[in-house]
Amino acid sequence: MASPVRIEADYLIETAYDPRVAAEAMAGEQSSGTFVAVPGETPELKERSAARIEALEVIGEAAEPSLPGAGRPQDGQPAICRARVTLSWPLENIGPSLPNLVATVAGNLFELKQFSGLRLTAIRLPSAFAQAYGGPKFGVSGTRRLAGVEGRPIVGTIIKPSVGFGPEETADLVRQLCEAGIDFIKDDELQSDGPHCPFDERVRAVMRVINDHAARTGRKVMFAFNLTGELDQMRRRHDLVLREGGTCVMASLNSVGLVGMIELGRFSALPIHAHRNGWGYLSRAPMLGWSYVAWQKIWRLAGADHLHVNGLSNKFSEPDESVIASARECLTSMFEDKPCIAMPVFSSGQSARQVPGTYAALGSTDLIFAAGGGIMAHPDGPAAGVASLREAWEAAMAGVPLAEYGRDHAALARALEGCPA
Repeated sequence: MASPVRIEADYLIETAYDPRVAAEAMAGEQSSGTFVAVPGETPELKERSAARIEALEVIGEAAEPSLPGAGRPQDGQPAICRARVTLSWPLENIGPSLPNLVATVAGNLFELKQFSGLRLTAIRLPSAFAQAYGGPKFGVSGTRRLAGVEGRPIVGTIIKPSVGFGPEETADLVRQLCEAGIDFIKDDELQSDGPHCPFDERVRAVMRVINDHAARTGRKVMFAFNLTGELDQMRRRHDLVLREGGTCVMASLNSVGLVGMIELGRFSALPIHAHRNGWGYLSRAPMLGWSYVAWQKIWRLAGADHLHVNGLSNKFSEPDESVIASARECLTSMFEDKPCIAMPVFSSGQSARQVPGTYAALGSTDLIFAAGGGIMAHPDGPAAGVASLREAWEAAMAGVPLAEYGRDHAALARALEGCPA
């Protein structure tokens, strides 16, 4: 699909105003206009710089406004309608700048009184953005190479309890997981650089275990260390992980911000595991905020190699179809000459039971399947937990029902006994 010449964004809107008038308010607010006509906004300037309404489709009505504070026209009480709107902007307004892109396609739009609902659902960008930003340095192929995993998902887990362990306790758990045959381990997003578990000490303790295991087996487990912090802290922490032989770092996107992620993407020599904690406040209200399909494009361009997408039958509020749409989008090329593919990370209450549905819906094994309790709470221990997930993926990829495959695979059978139906 060819890249557009202009920046394009799709929205779902809800308004009591004429939807075209409301869309014109969006376009004006986010380009050359304001709430009144100003002398400098000439026809020539509008032609050069104004946002355009590229498409408008009314799709239904709402009985009540979805959000408080919306205005209504003074002439009566018209129905509240919902519509899909596409706006476009000339690239020359901002240049290929991700921070200013966010200000343009989102910015003040969510506050406009013409709307009782507004959600950004998709973004399409000119190829100049691909030239300006590095995108994922490792993505799927680089992550697979470093993890030593081909032909199946990367099976991973999260250090649990999330916080409370010191460096040596964390390293002891990592030793168990390495012996269990795990591919990937990550810090919980709550574990950072506290006095009880300092980042530097944790990295050194964990990497002693991982490096020793690699020396004995020839296989290095990938560990994503949470280096979330200020720019100078992230650079120093990244360099320590690299020196100690680590193969992945992790950052909380909403904490480090877009500029922080761009800078991390530029200097990182390791895959960046991008955690989306806080995503709910941008997305949970169905008529407000962002679609993940739009949001993740920004972080992929900034340099995220792995992106969390939640998981099927998860412990949160997100429906399965949204999870799969997010994962598919991570694996979809952004530009003809620069795919910017990121590996989706399935997590949140995952176990062997979710594997067949995940594979059937995604149709790919290019993912990290991260289970905490699904591994650590296996009745026969972590090694059996890891084995149960691998066996579940073998069954799914072969088209064999889990219960049938479990007849000859004890770890999977025991996992199915303990997993909630």
